[in-house]
Amino acid sequence: MRDQKASDVGEARQRVARNIRRLRLERGLSQEKMAELADFHRTYVSQLERCVTNISVDGLERLAKVLGVDITALLAVEDETSA
Repeated sequence: MRDQKASDVGEARQRVARNIRRLRLERGLSQEKMAELADFHRTYVSQLERCVTNISVDGLERLAKVLGVDITALLAVEDETSA
């Protein structure tokens, strides 16, 4: 499976990928640990962060719970001051 170019995927999907990665790293979680806590396969988080695959609303909710945030945080526009 090859990674899609950023221009090939939608802005919302890219935003979700960035937010998942940022929040995961802020919490000191490896991709494998986060996948385990959310009951996903260990490679799924990597695929999400690389925009290789889409995620369902139910999946977003599972990740939000693991990360301790509301689901809307995964769709939030990055604050330019934190970039």
